[in-house]
Amino acid sequence: MFTGLSAFPLTPMDEQGVDENAFTRLVQQLVAAKVDSIGALGSTGGYAYLSRAERSRVAQLAVEAAEGVPVMVSIGALRTRDVLLLAEDAQAVGVKALLLPPVSYQKLTQDDVFSMYEMVSANVSIPLCVYDNPGTTHFEFTDELHGRIAELPNVSSIKIPGVPEAPHLARERVERLRKLIPSHVTIGISGDAFAAVGMNAGCDAWYSVMGGLFPNTALAITRAALSGDAFEATRLSESLKPLWALFSQFGGSFRVIATAAELRGMTHSPSLPLPLRPIEGEGRKQIAAVIDALELS
Repeated sequence: MFTGLSAFPLTPMDEQGVDENAFTRLVQQLVAAKVDSIGALGSTGGYAYLSRAERSRVAQLAVEAAEGVPVMVSIGALRTRDVLLLAEDAQAVGVKALLLPPVSYQKLTQDDVFSMYEMVSANVSIPLCVYDNPGTTHFEFTDELHGRIAELPNVSSIKIPGVPEAPHLARERVERLRKLIPSHVTIGISGDAFAAVGMNAGCDAWYSVMGGLFPNTALAITRAALSGDAFEATRLSESLKPLWALFSQFGGSFRVIATAAELRGMTHSPSLPLPLRPIEGEGRKQIAAVIDALELS
């Protein structure tokens, strides 16, 4: 399940809780588009803002709505004890894989992070994906640490952040990591603006925020890249530059995707947990204009 397009949907929520109907609709849309897998409770899935019970419920809803499409969920938490409990919950509802970021408040060392993955990998019975996202976790993996972790049992994929824009540098980066990990461990690109260059450089999967709301658009890029049509994948990605610019303008994809979901009628407004505020006014109009002009689907 760690190849192709893994679509990461929003978990619509407010101060009263998760909008279960809206979340189910988002997952059903991904099933209809025939994505390769579904990544529930990623960063755009708002895992860090949900209780253990809420996370278990969202994982259950995702599995039920996925109709057999493999579901992966994040089990990230500050304490390893809590990570293990979340892993138990996720496995109990039938998810097919676990996504583990090294969440931190106190600064983590390389040994801290290795020991967490070592303990978790030894105590789960389904595949584990390493979540390398320094923008949210504030932890920087080295390639050597990736190599050590990739040798652990059940580790099956590494979700890396954006690669260099220059194709030859992107390929060098992917090949450098590939030499340090076992052949059965896949490499998946995140950071949607870098997806085409990452897959053209040899990444096996795209762990996609945009794909969680606009799966058909993301699938077109994925299929082109993985079939070897680098030109078409690049062309399609470059056509989405206005969307990538919105992600940069508003401090990341979370608020933009939530606003886009509201504008498309997929969820109510607001759909973000406080203290996060929705995008309003001119910014909201700008997002509406971009998603309409690009004909995202």
